[in-house]
Amino acid sequence: MVSKIVLVIPNYNWDKDGNDYQEKNILWHFIPYNLCLLAAVLEQEHRYEIKVIDALAEGLSTEEFENRIRKEEPDFVGISVLMDFYSYTGHLAAKIVKSINSQIITALGGVHATANPESNVQDTNYDYVMCGEGEEMLPQLIHFINGERKEPPKGVWYLQNNEIVQGGSADLITNLDDYPLPAYHLIDYSQYAMRAERKSLDGPFAYPYARILTSRGCPYHCCFCQVDKIAGRTFRPRSAEKILSEIDWLVRTYGIKSIIFDDDNLLTDRKRAIEIFKGLKPYKISWKMIATAAFLLDDELIELMKKSGCVYVDIAVESGTERILHDIIQKPLKLEKAVAVTRKLKEEGVYVAANFIIGFPGETWEEIRQTIKFAEDLDADYIKLFNAVPLPGTRLYKMAKEQGALVKDFNAENVNWRNGFIETDEFTTKDTRILRAYEWDRINFSTPEKRKRTADMMGVTLEELEEIRRRTRRTLEL
Repeated sequence: MVSKIVLVIPNYNWDKDGNDYQEKNILWHFIPYNLCLLAAVLEQEHRYEIKVIDALAEGLSTEEFENRIRKEEPDFVGISVLMDFYSYTGHLAAKIVKSINSQIITALGGVHATANPESNVQDTNYDYVMCGEGEEMLPQLIHFINGERKEPPKGVWYLQNNEIVQGGSADLITNLDDYPLPAYHLIDYSQYAMRAERKSLDGPFAYPYARILTSRGCPYHCCFCQVDKIAGRTFRPRSAEKILSEIDWLVRTYGIKSIIFDDDNLLTDRKRAIEIFKGLKPYKISWKMIATAAFLLDDELIELMKKSGCVYVDIAVESGTERILHDIIQKPLKLEKAVAVTRKLKEEGVYVAANFIIGFPGETWEEIRQTIKFAEDLDADYIKLFNAVPLPGTRLYKMAKEQGALVKDFNAENVNWRNGFIETDEFTTKDTRILRAYEWDRINFSTPEKRKRTADMMGVTLEELEEIRRRTRRTLEL
């Protein structure tokens, strides 16, 4: 009978062999919103004892993690892994749990589980793999384990007599407003809200801060994105009223002074966005928006955003050529729109960063150079240059595989955003790695004024900014 539940984020710094703890190899951590939301849903049943262990944020070694599990003596451990690159930490966490007591039931969830249920279910240290959104699936799975329903819910995969029982994917939740506020009382919220070890433009502008998701699903279909596989193509927004209610709670309970909006679709419903921005004004909170759809911005929205406290917008441009944008990426953006939006944001005093990707299958070297030229001429405060990463389940992965453009040793579990994994007759991975690193450096730090503005937005000194530049160049893998 499941009554004691522990929800876990493994430490992504654990060594792949499980022997060592690589301190501060990964310097970022996110407020565990999803785990705390799952915990809040379970708490509504008033019959479970629930704990959250964020081994990454707490910097737990494998030994310390093992000791925490022994102390809690759970009946059920739910493990969440963010992406394929950290999959080994989920396997290791489950192995540790089972070594303590093989009767503890383990389940893997999160983005990695949703994208790779079949490969994960073959690890016998996982009793169940959860594919899809967990707010309905997890309580129903526990009801099944406790003998309160005959079958596991849709989305749950498991082994039975050495055969895979495929559960498909859980149905998408249609009304996100139905769910409670995240159970932040189960974590030390201050350890998230008052610090950010990795200094970046996407980090908090002021402390304490909060991260907020306003929607799930994406109606667009960019070739490199896994969102439609993970959360579907149907845009499912939380209401402006619900979002503002959460912000009010965060201000009253935790005294937050800045917000990071994490999802890509804050602007997809224009009326909702305007309600949110108008509702934010009385709080006098500084806020940032990540991976913004530039094609949905206009002068009216930008002016309202500035008045409501917006200090930073990261726009997703992706390419400096219309052919790559429309024929390969399939993003509904015109380059002149990106120029106009960037100009207006800067006029309003909003710091603007712009995202670009190079190294698509079928892209010529001249088109790559054209993207670099456009990125420079755009005159954003900062540009981010990424190599095209063919994540499994995306159109990009399918294109690269069909065209024989994947590197021979490609493995999704070794993916990162520094190195290229696609090469053609036009470019090698070495070409794109070198170009990306040095053009990023050249364009972003070309004047003292740009360096000062970027250092201020990142919350670092000019000396610290120079160290970030050096570290980026010197970690370039050739």
